[in-house]
Amino acid sequence: MSHQVSPNHHNALILVETAFLASAASLIWFVNYYFPMGPVLRLFFSLPMALLYLRWGKRASVMGAVASFLLLSVLMGPTRSIVFLVPYGWLGVVLGGMWKRGKPWWMSITTGSVIVAIGFFFKYWLLSILLGRDLWAYGTVQITSLAEWIFIKLGILAQPSLMFVQAIAVLMIFINSFVYLFVVHLVALLLLDRLNSPIPRPPKWVQVLLDYE
Repeated sequence: MSHQVSPNHHNALILVETAFLASAASLIWFVNYYFPMGPVLRLFFSLPMALLYLRWGKRASVMGAVASFLLLSVLMGPTRSIVFLVPYGWLGVVLGGMWKRGKPWWMSITTGSVIVAIGFFFKYWLLSILLGRDLWAYGTVQITSLAEWIFIKLGILAQPSLMFVQAIAVLMIFINSFVYLFVVHLVALLLLDRLNSPIPRPPKWVQVLLDYE
């Protein structure tokens, strides 16, 4: 006879896994904030929410992101917790949904890159409000001054404009986000396969490069 899981047991399992993975995401963020280990732990910020989506669907994933936000609000305050929710909690839900639907890598990486870039600008905007200073404008002015000094030392007569520096900065942010999402996909490919929640297969050249099928 096949064993049938009762609805109560099924709902309890969803709640337990949601609580566990939400706590795991919060712990990873907490440890990385106080004991930064470079980019390593950052690769795992969104994966618990994505795993919840793959296993139990959108509702569990969204609840996991909200639970992580609330837990981090208690542990670290609302400012740091909302920086986790945007973009990483949001990213995990979106990636989980796209992986669940079997979307190709280029689509999920591009969408995720936009979310991470939005999160970067959101963080700058939030910190600017809290500090009462436009950090983005201040940063780009400092970079422009540095670029002018480098141009003078190199004997280059051209003078970089603030608009040009800002455009280059935005481009670099999107490139960095794209590379980050690509590596996140590689980590998810290797990790989630072992958790019986596989994501769509990578492009053929990635499979050949990793010798992965």
